[in-house]
Amino acid sequence: MTGPRVAVVGTSGSGKTWLARRLAERLGAAHVELDALQHGPGWAQATPAELRNRTVAALAATDAWVVDGNYDVTRDLVWPQATALVWLDYPRWFVMSRVVRRSVARAVTRRELWNGNREDWRGWFDADHPIRWAWSTHAERRARYTQFSAAPEWSHLRVVRLARPRQARRLLAAIAEPTR
Repeated sequence: MTGPRVAVVGTSGSGKTWLARRLAERLGAAHVELDALQHGPGWAQATPAELRNRTVAALAATDAWVVDGNYDVTRDLVWPQATALVWLDYPRWFVMSRVVRRSVARAVTRRELWNGNREDWRGWFDADHPIRWAWSTHAERRARYTQFSAAPEWSHLRVVRLARPRQARRLLAAIAEPTR
């Protein structure tokens, strides 16, 4: 029997990884953070595209998983196998407050993110820094995910559009804690 296969998407800083980890724990499923496959040491591409795609395709073929990330290059590998799409569609002001707080905390604590990478204040001026990326892609992502959620090729997905963080907490609360 196949278990839940969930794709979690949303603007940078919306809380995709936080929610995906907790969903995976509750569902007894594997969790994959696409950023960890994307960002290698020194922020270089972590894995060659072909290897990354094989890794993601192999995961998507397994019985139960939760994947978080917005990468166009993996959508056609993950979404056809998914049973649900959880879309964090929070207001821009909320996402921006969250991503700024997260970036400050990461820069201060120097916590490792993926493959030895740490956030640095100097990177805040880069166009692909999460703060700038969240601002510049928020409206475009909302339009794209609205379009995707209505597209016939994704009609097999149960789309769960969350507009407020309390809805994410309710979603988690509705899923029983796993028995250990």
